[in-house]
Amino acid sequence: MNAIDHFRLLARYNRIANERLYEKCDELSDGEYRAQRRGSFGSIHALLNHMLLGDRIWMSRFMGEGQTTPWLATILYDDFTELRSARAREDSGIEGFFTTIDETFLEKTLSYTNSKGVHYTDPMLNAVLHMFNHQTHHRGQVHVMLSQTEIQPPSLDMHRILNP
Repeated sequence: MNAIDHFRLLARYNRIANERLYEKCDELSDGEYRAQRRGSFGSIHALLNHMLLGDRIWMSRFMGEGQTTPWLATILYDDFTELRSARAREDSGIEGFFTTIDETFLEKTLSYTNSKGVHYTDPMLNAVLHMFNHQTHHRGQVHVMLSQTEIQPPSLDMHRILNP
């Protein structure tokens, strides 16, 4: 399996893991969903918004846009249903994007300015790896936040999701 095949697998895993996570978050009361908790961005609501924003930032960069970075705590959608729909569209787009690229994509470099105004040029391979790692990192945080509620967090084990 080459790197592109791995990224296609990660894109598929990302979609399924997000579907499972959002399904459980949908069972929360609005108060539990928005409750302040320890962890990045302070609530499940804010963290899910950040995850979507992060994916949009990276995907925009991969498509040759998005050279600057917006505020990382931006709330894109205050309504959970709208956020869930946007997440599904984004995940579909990520999967679609990775079906169209080839190895030459990973040989490129990526230039952008981060949210603190610092300019970077990274190897594309590292940027793509970071995007998928970022998703997994924050899904784990949402998983922990869910475990602090009455809702049982979903299994997000990649090998179980992709080989049920």
